[in-house]
Amino acid sequence: MAEIPQMMRAFGTTFLSMFRKVTTEQYPEQKDQFPPQARFHGRHQLNRHPDGLEKCVGCELCAWACPADAIYVEGASNDEERFSPGERYGRVYQINYLRCIGCGLCIEACPTRALTMTNEYELADNSRTKLIYEKDDLLAPLQPGMAQPPHSMIDDFVAQDYYDGKVKAASAEQFAEIEILKQKKAQD
Repeated sequence: MAEIPQMMRAFGTTFLSMFRKVTTEQYPEQKDQFPPQARFHGRHQLNRHPDGLEKCVGCELCAWACPADAIYVEGASNDEERFSPGERYGRVYQINYLRCIGCGLCIEACPTRALTMTNEYELADNSRTKLIYEKDDLLAPLQPGMAQPPHSMIDDFVAQDYYDGKVKAASAEQFAEIEILKQKKAQD
């Protein structure tokens, strides 16, 4: 007998919900209706310094921290062409989104804040090879005031100045250096 009031309350809840308006998200047609939260972990992004040099120093800590073994990094020396202010840079950088679980441990392991996650969440594709993102797919786009690497660091600056945030934009010398490299490649 004690179960009848509980059943009536449960049926009452069900009966009342039948008359409420249904909340339906029109996902593919209206994507901006419910944008993701700022803290959402989506696609990864390799960041740049304000002059265009890459923040990744090829230390491979993100690959070591990844529990799904989804990241492959191959570091190289910055001897002939400078891609980052450090001694090394990430020559090969791949993230396999078939394996990535979106945990963010790679972000926490990065000592230079080179790797972050964006709010981009549409990562599905019909080809497995398209879900292995290469370095070109992951690099942040060049903003105004940035120069396309490889180029030297700003004169009289050391790597620590880059990490301390003292670099604000690319210098005229860096842009001139890029033009010289383009002319040399055109002659060869």
